[in-house]
Amino acid sequence: MRHARSLFSFALIAWIAFPNAPAQTAPQPLEIATAEAAAGTAALAFDGVVEAVRQTTVAAQVSGAIVELDVKAGERVQAGQTLLRLDARAAEQSASASDAQVQAARAALELAAKDLKRQQQLFQKDYISQAAMERAESAYKSARAQANALLAQAGASRTHSGYHLVRAPFAGVVSEVPVSLGDMAMPGRPLLTLYDPAMLRVTAAVPQSVAAQMPSDPDARVELPGLPAAGAWRRHVKVQVLPTADASTHTVQVRAELPMETDGVAPGMFARLWLPLARGGLASGAAPLIVPRDAIVRRAELTGLYVLDPQDKPVLRQVRLGRAMGDRIEILSGLAIGERVVTNPQAAARVR
Repeated sequence: MRHARSLFSFALIAWIAFPNAPAQTAPQPLEIATAEAAAGTAALAFDGVVEAVRQTTVAAQVSGAIVELDVKAGERVQAGQTLLRLDARAAEQSASASDAQVQAARAALELAAKDLKRQQQLFQKDYISQAAMERAESAYKSARAQANALLAQAGASRTHSGYHLVRAPFAGVVSEVPVSLGDMAMPGRPLLTLYDPAMLRVTAAVPQSVAAQMPSDPDARVELPGLPAAGAWRRHVKVQVLPTADASTHTVQVRAELPMETDGVAPGMFARLWLPLARGGLASGAAPLIVPRDAIVRRAELTGLYVLDPQDKPVLRQVRLGRAMGDRIEILSGLAIGERVVTNPQAAARVR
């Protein structure tokens, strides 16, 4: 009896405190849309990777300790700029010795030339024999040949000494520097990697059947999911299909050149290559579908939408998205034509 009176008193107090409290609202009705095929030319997406058209691994032609390292990863360099320097003391001393030998050979050549001139004057006056004249000419030619040989050797020594200074072969960005100051450089050992950021492309593996259906000059697009939405697309890219196919996967390599404005794009980034195909060339059910963008649900790493089951109950299903077209978006997989989706996901989430 006391318990009943307590409940009645609590209800009376609640009514007095909140006389205008609204009644429990009815659940919001579900807004339904039907998945339909995208009109016009179909486009299929293929996963690819960004590559540098011009990329090189710089290595030394001689051995030596690294005594100067002027660049680091991510730094832009100009063509001919010094990247690093090796210990060249021994090579420079050898080059100096070669220069000294050249000077000695030039002095001997000058002396031989003067002696030949005197012998010619004496020979004209019949003071010396023909044999003596021939010996003087031979001595001059030998001195000249010796000077030329030492001059060439000195040039080779200077060239060898220049190998200790590593320069950039072209303007670009340093992507990797696997060595440190004091490391020993050996011929063929990679010292750093350099690429040209103005010449990038996307390479994707495409099935042979799809490559055969591509137009001769396709209006392809490249999607870069790692960039902000405003700069994630590159349109009207030039496409090249390599003439050979992979014997194990039966795919061909398709390359799409990226335009010059490639801010934020670097080799190794994930990309999608969108290739246009004729609608009739697609297999049944392979045509991209479109649904309202409001139907998309994003929860952490899950991207999906609510689909009505045969009992008209919304079920969350994971899908793969394609391109956005105004207030609609393509569904590449996870949905079939004619299925009904909920365009107000919050109301669907309350349905039990």
